[in-house]
Amino acid sequence: MIALLHALARHGRLLLVLGLIVGILAPRLAETLAPLIFPMVVFLLFLSTLRVDVLRAFPAWGDVPGYLGITLAMQVVLPMLAIGALGVMGGLTSILGIGVVLVLAAAPLTGSPGLTLMVGGDPAPALRQLIIGTMLLPLTVLPVFWVMPVFGSPVVVALAAAKLLGVIAVAGGLGLILRRRVGFFQSFQGERAVEGLITGIMAVVVVGLMSAVGPALLTASPALWNTLILVCGLNFGAQILVFLAMHRFGRAEAAPALAIIAGNRNLALFLGALPADTASDLLLFIGCYQVPMYITPLVIGPLMRVLHARGSHVER
Repeated sequence: MIALLHALARHGRLLLVLGLIVGILAPRLAETLAPLIFPMVVFLLFLSTLRVDVLRAFPAWGDVPGYLGITLAMQVVLPMLAIGALGVMGGLTSILGIGVVLVLAAAPLTGSPGLTLMVGGDPAPALRQLIIGTMLLPLTVLPVFWVMPVFGSPVVVALAAAKLLGVIAVAGGLGLILRRRVGFFQSFQGERAVEGLITGIMAVVVVGLMSAVGPALLTASPALWNTLILVCGLNFGAQILVFLAMHRFGRAEAAPALAIIAGNRNLALFLGALPADTASDLLLFIGCYQVPMYITPLVIGPLMRVLHARGSHVER
């Protein structure tokens, strides 16, 4: 079993793409897995804290203000700017508008350190940003949820934030306790096994998340292609802009990690906090968003290497 999990960790990029393909080609399986999406996302959160000692990975106190600033910029400032722009354009109550705001308000994807490794970057900044962003998510979503029409009254906003806080506290706390008490999870073999399990669960989650994409693809729905174009532009565009900005300001070593977390967010974690009807309507958007996320290592990795090489050439 350990050998199998290690193999999953080694072949993560291909497994993620396979999950996308299965989700599209097997709509019945995807529909069966759809109700399990939120529990599996919570399980991934638990596995992430089991994979890494959160207390040791926590940024040094001198670096905390920088990580806090990035979190506030990505999870508060950007979604609030999007809300303002969408409000002016009259698209705030549309599914696409809600989806864009929730992507920008979400914490970094649980698998973002793994994705950073796959593109050849240092995963440490992604891991630390993941920890800070996820811990602060119940607070950073408050202003976003407050002004979003879909959530309604302040009581509903508070309840949605409380749900997120409870999920993060329980899943993260259990992972931290188990890692501290079981020595195997602190060894290289144990960490690699958990990494493989994370990869496998991510591949299963994406099958369920594609439950609305397969039928839309079969019916050649225009909404599918419009959504796919939007999410690819949002995801890849955010990664490229942040990568170039980090190089411009002399943070080349952290550029891959920060670019990954800018475009790849844990949108599915909101499914447990959204009204049931809205969550159902968002499945197509969320499913389409998995496409750029799961092909990031294949698309963005080579692009980052080209941009890095050009940047180094210009500096010389």
